[in-house]
Amino acid sequence: MSHNKLLLRLYAYGIRGLVLEWIKQFFRDRTHQTKVVQVVQGSGIGPVLFLIYIDDLAKLLERNGFTVKLFADDVKVYLELIESADVAKLQVALDLIASWASQWQLQISVSKCSVLTVGRSPFDASYCINGFSMPRCTQCCDLCVTITSDLSSSQHINDITSKAHKRANCILRCFASRDVSLLVRAFTVYVRPILEYNSAIWSPYLKKEISQIEKVQSRFTKRLRGLRNVAYTKRLNRLGLPTLELRRLQLDLVFCYKIVFGLTSLTFSDHFQFSSNSTRLRSYL
Repeated sequence: MSHNKLLLRLYAYGIRGLVLEWIKQFFRDRTHQTKVVQVVQGSGIGPVLFLIYIDDLAKLLERNGFTVKLFADDVKVYLELIESADVAKLQVALDLIASWASQWQLQISVSKCSVLTVGRSPFDASYCINGFSMPRCTQCCDLCVTITSDLSSSQHINDITSKAHKRANCILRCFASRDVSLLVRAFTVYVRPILEYNSAIWSPYLKKEISQIEKVQSRFTKRLRGLRNVAYTKRLNRLGLPTLELRRLQLDLVFCYKIVFGLTSLTFSDHFQFSSNSTRLRSYL
């Protein structure tokens, strides 16, 4: 990142005077060294300055009518392809990104770029960025969630359950203590988040996938001391654990609440509509 251009960007945002001078001194004659052990990498202000630096890219694409999402240094551009002109429009967006990155001296990791088509595309188009042809893929990892061209959650569930099993086995092998409460605590801290991260996006409805996820907790609890021959539901009662399916339902309801009451950037009308039959609102209570 060009420090001089970053300072110009900060000045344009109204950051001036002593604050701007402090940031300028923060970067002056500064070196960075990373060691394997015990050194905290980066700085608290670094991510904020980077977001300010690339904010103009999002505004540039939006001004030209492109839908874009940014998270840290990841950029996603997507477009509904209806006619051949849309193919050219998407290439224009990629050209804008390449031009902006060159102007602001940021390197694009072309090897990490790819094109994912959701559904059937009527056009067999190819796209390039900085002269490199972008490969087509049937799946990609977007913020640790595997997205496929048919929007199936199967591959993502396979990935997270495999990772969760390995970590659960690691806990049972590496912990010298056989204290059940300690092992359960380790499971809830280090394993369960893997199986619940962004579950509102990929929550399964097929029985085999629900069972596949639940099996991680079932196998772990069965290997705890004194619980090998106890039924799964009884094991959970003894340990004070809910099923993973129930926890996903709770997370879905919390997310639904946030959408209904405007606590997220998602639009209510895109997901729900109020029932016109007001006489049955409490019929299920």
